[in-house]
Amino acid sequence: MLRNYLLILLTMIGASAVIGCAPESTQTATADSKPATTETAAETVPEPVAQATPTPPRSPDVPYVPTPDVVVERMLKLAGVKKGDIHYDLGSGDGRIVITAVSKFGALRGTGVEINPELVTQAQENAKKAGVGDRAKFVNQDLFQSDFSDATVVTLYLLPRINLKLRPQLLRQLKPGTRIVSHDFDMDDWKPDKVEVVQGPQREHTLYLWVVPKKVPPELLKEVPGIDN
Repeated sequence: MLRNYLLILLTMIGASAVIGCAPESTQTATADSKPATTETAAETVPEPVAQATPTPPRSPDVPYVPTPDVVVERMLKLAGVKKGDIHYDLGSGDGRIVITAVSKFGALRGTGVEINPELVTQAQENAKKAGVGDRAKFVNQDLFQSDFSDATVVTLYLLPRINLKLRPQLLRQLKPGTRIVSHDFDMDDWKPDKVEVVQGPQREHTLYLWVVPKKVPPELLKEVPGIDN
């Protein structure tokens, strides 16, 4: 576990040197995507709530590290994404998780929240190439100022301190029953409902699933002291 954690940190540190640059390839992110069917196109898809919130200019909290495609699919399977779900990916990078959620798992709508405008542009282009530009939206925002209260599924690939800082916001905004899946990092004393380990191309990846409870323990709603604002 310690070796995996060090590998994750080294990967993210290396990625920070090229933050804002496109990853080596996004082909696999959209290779299995299918154009929207006539039935899907006929559906009335509401605009994502998050579009109404502006993003202040600041540096990203987390360097961009693409999630391997095998891990993307396992994250969405663990979350139980299905037809009619409203999916948000917080820190959406090149858009591969959102695109896969709508194209392969049938989510009604996916929204990626990303603070790096170059990655937002890239994700929008990837969604159009995959034929899901009408259902996969990407917004240039600070996730801490975003409204994702209409989500039924949320995915994350952040860092431990960012997860903890985000936790009260998730629990205040999201409805009971909403599924949250985090790649590699947990949320400290909010224990996950399920944990899975996935073998990726280079290492093992740990996935954590939480389901928002009807009654949230008050201690989980408190801001965690010692986390940078």
